[in-house]
Amino acid sequence: MLGTENTTDSFDECPAPPGLADPSKPMVTVVAAALIDADGRVLVAQRPEGKSMAGLWEFPGGKVDAGEKPEAALVRELREELGIDTTASCLAPLTFASHPYENFHLLMLLYACRKWQGMVRPQENQAVRWVRISELYSLPMPPADIPLVGVLASLL
Repeated sequence: MLGTENTTDSFDECPAPPGLADPSKPMVTVVAAALIDADGRVLVAQRPEGKSMAGLWEFPGGKVDAGEKPEAALVRELREELGIDTTASCLAPLTFASHPYENFHLLMLLYACRKWQGMVRPQENQAVRWVRISELYSLPMPPADIPLVGVLASLL
């Protein structure tokens, strides 16, 4: 080995984030899309009043139902939330986020999508915006979405 051995006897320098090891919290898996238009802008949706984290901007998507494949869930969610149609073959896996919230642990799978049919028309009274990647850094977003911005920026 060429100096790749870890000589630290302990992992104390890398403590687990608070709440990460709490087995009492249910795990919730969600899927989200970075919809990218021909100008390289990304669509974000604002969480509507009455939902948790109302007012924050996020990548559109939603929960994966029991027994549902992630890609099928995202195709369904995009149709339900935005009135657009796409297929699993148009979804490219990008990255994921793992984040402990107060009452659950979130695993979010982020996909890039550049091909869909139809015009984006919010179906759930949420505001939507097409933004440049640089604008994402200044938008208030849920904690789990924030680390996804840097990964997305490195790819576009």
